[in-house]
Amino acid sequence: MEIRKVQITGGSSYVITLPKEWAESLHIKKNDPLGLVVQPDGTLLVTKETSDVSLQRVKRFDVTNIRDPTYLFRLLIGSYISGFTTIEVVSKSRLSASVRMVVRDFTQMTIGPEVVEETDSSIVLKDLLNPTEMPFEKTIKRMYVIVKNMYLDAVNVLETRNLELAQDVISRDNDVDRLHWLIARQTNVILKNANISRKMAIAPGRVINSYIISRIIERIGDHAVRWADNSKKIIGTKLDDQVLDGIRAASTLSLSIFDRSIVSFFQGEMMESHKNIERVHELEALCEEINGLAKKYDPDVAIPLRYIAESIRRSGEYAADISETVINYLVEEQ
Repeated sequence: MEIRKVQITGGSSYVITLPKEWAESLHIKKNDPLGLVVQPDGTLLVTKETSDVSLQRVKRFDVTNIRDPTYLFRLLIGSYISGFTTIEVVSKSRLSASVRMVVRDFTQMTIGPEVVEETDSSIVLKDLLNPTEMPFEKTIKRMYVIVKNMYLDAVNVLETRNLELAQDVISRDNDVDRLHWLIARQTNVILKNANISRKMAIAPGRVINSYIISRIIERIGDHAVRWADNSKKIIGTKLDDQVLDGIRAASTLSLSIFDRSIVSFFQGEMMESHKNIERVHELEALCEEINGLAKKYDPDVAIPLRYIAESIRRSGEYAADISETVINYLVEEQ
């Protein structure tokens, strides 16, 4: 760290010199304007970027020799999360149908990017979303509601043996993924541009914690998918009331832990977060009971039941991780 002393000029102005190496690296000259942004923690950000115009970043992919559609899709997702505002997909020859299909799937599974230009050998995507129009808290709440209803419907799959409902639960995971990718993207954009953090009135620490919680909710959603997928395997088997009651009790407790973790996050409740974490032990006991009841069935039924119990347990544990994240954040803030 370089230490510089504050000087006072004119009796009221506080002055500090800038490091020469830093100024020269950014080509700063006499009378150039610099932006000063006060951070929530009291630090001062000095930036050459003084306009409110979002930084435009372009990523170009030459797909001439790319044959794996999944690889291309992951490249597009990576560039989206990294915060690139324009993505160009080009080829030395005519773009294949598979490439165009990947680009179409990408635009459907992300929020913001749209095709603005297309030729035989190129596609240009531009992000049309203003980050300030999608506050972190609203996105977290939406993810929470989607995942919660996925779990409620997963319970109904076992009771009603509704195959279409199971498939619907699985398909809703795409909505959770696209919202998580949005939060990941906004996190990167804000870390690169402090002005956006100021406009959204959210501290960088809150941004990081929102991303962590978004990631946890996305994983809980993944377990809802596993639950629904395993339910499909035993949808033709009549389960006795004892097993169904055990699954209901465990899933109710798991969702209750999830509910309280989200409420604690938004209301900043440290003690409630602590109490919520302690409830995981009760959930683990209930899931062990399900595993014990599953033993009386044949392996082709017992194994999916044990996987369902595992997903319920892991979801509650992930929800407790949210409460731990809340405590860690509040300890620093308070």
